[in-house]
Amino acid sequence: MVRDYSAFLPGGTPNRRAPSALERLGWGPAFARQIDVDTLTATPPVRVVAVHRSGLQVAGDGIDQTIPPGPDATVGDWLLLDRARPKSSRVLERKSLIKRRAPGTGSEVQLIAANIDTVFVVTSCNADFNVARLERYVALTFEAGIDPVIVLTKADLTDDTASFVEAARAVSERVPVVALDARSAAPIEALADWCKPARTVAFLGSSGVGKSTLTNALLGTQAIATQGIREDDAKGRHTTTRRELHGTPSGCLVLDTPGMREVQLTDAAAGIADVFEDIEALAASCRFTDCRHETEPGCAVRSAIEDGSLDASRLARWRKLQAEETFNSATLAERRQKDRAFGKLVRSVIKAKTDRER
Repeated sequence: MVRDYSAFLPGGTPNRRAPSALERLGWGPAFARQIDVDTLTATPPVRVVAVHRSGLQVAGDGIDQTIPPGPDATVGDWLLLDRARPKSSRVLERKSLIKRRAPGTGSEVQLIAANIDTVFVVTSCNADFNVARLERYVALTFEAGIDPVIVLTKADLTDDTASFVEAARAVSERVPVVALDARSAAPIEALADWCKPARTVAFLGSSGVGKSTLTNALLGTQAIATQGIREDDAKGRHTTTRRELHGTPSGCLVLDTPGMREVQLTDAAAGIADVFEDIEALAASCRFTDCRHETEPGCAVRSAIEDGSLDASRLARWRKLQAEETFNSATLAERRQKDRAFGKLVRSVIKAKTDRER
């Protein structure tokens, strides 16, 4: 039986009934506007709830199955499932998309997650705390069109939580900072404002910072395995091995992700600008529009460093991220151009062969 989706369509009446299976998976007007109710039987909407090596696990109204990894989809995506040809399932337009340059020497882009409402950037109050890494994750999140929240775990293991909070707040005035003990009941209350029913949140961070522990806290179980950190350097060990959505008792969906050893930014200029709004504002006041903030006269950025209102190390990190993003984006654009040229060559060869056979 096909459910009535009219309440989600333009002009529909507000939905007052109990949440449907799709609503519990995060379905809403942004996706309903993209479907034709007359085709729902043949191509019902489903959400990618996990990514396996063998394929995509999707769930919907009475649907829970694994399909081949045909669509260019990632965890969190909504698809119109083609029952006859699953590889031809259509990916609905996304509200948000987290991506990075794939690890290694190639120039491919790796899709991390889609349709996330809030990203909790997780780090620990210990030797693994790193401002530059936080800036990367926040820039990645801003670029995806998602609101980030910095979560500091292991706050119970230090006598100087305030200094970690202060350093985290310096990343961006737009990003809230929450310090807590992930092993307690604190996460449920501390993160409640962002973990509303039908909302989808994600934990991002390096290994060992407590992402799986936080997920377990929100789930109210110990369903996800956790491991401790190494004592010598506070580095973590990989526990989560795949990206998977979990439903919480509150009705929120939580994405636990494997720790990322490498976060290379690409196509993220706007996200970097959002993180470094202070420097961007100063740069706009420089005498010269092409100021490099080195020895040019009338440089507002250098003046801010000299009077102490801007830290030179923050400027250095801004420059590094900008250079990395420019290089990666240019490499990606070159790869795309080569792919288009190769595709054109293949089509011309096929056409020439067809012409000869006529």
